[in-house]
Amino acid sequence: MMSTSPAARSSILIVDDMEENLIAFEAVLGPLHQNLVRARSGEQALKAMLRQEFAVVLLDVRMPGMDGLETAANIKRLDQTKDVPIILVTGTEGGADYAYRGYAIGAADFLAKPVDPWVLRTKVNVFLELHRKNRQLAMRAAREDGDRLTEITERLDEIVLLLRDRPDVDRGELVDRIAEVERAVGALLPDGTGTE
Repeated sequence: MMSTSPAARSSILIVDDMEENLIAFEAVLGPLHQNLVRARSGEQALKAMLRQEFAVVLLDVRMPGMDGLETAANIKRLDQTKDVPIILVTGTEGGADYAYRGYAIGAADFLAKPVDPWVLRTKVNVFLELHRKNRQLAMRAAREDGDRLTEITERLDEIVLLLRDRPDVDRGELVDRIAEVERAVGALLPDGTGTE
């Protein structure tokens, strides 16, 4: 994979209480050339999630204090972080129970240790690609909204000029122009409905 410019990099949060696991995950994910952020506990993970945007979270299930399942549940409860995909990672003991509970909480995937590096990189890369696509769609939508706002501003300026320059303006023409602005504003609303 080619090196990614710092501005185009996404962030991956790696949460594990064991230093050797953090080092191993960093070694596996390093070739993806993304911003890798560490957290040694569920509390640290939540703080990191509130400070910056992450494309994906790699979360160890078994940790002292707030375990991975509780951390995942807290991530999914927050509006700011609820849509971030979580990959839960645990040892083989309790695997089926952890997987069921993790999926019920809203985890996107589940991996058992020892983790196959190729599988982990592939799964994380899928979430990175989804994150990039979502950012592109959001930027495109923002540009389109900007274009619509410019159009609305121009129409409002026309109405102001019409009222200023022609005090005897035809009421029907004015109503039609206001209706055009209302439709354009309606197109910006989340449900796409405007006033008819």
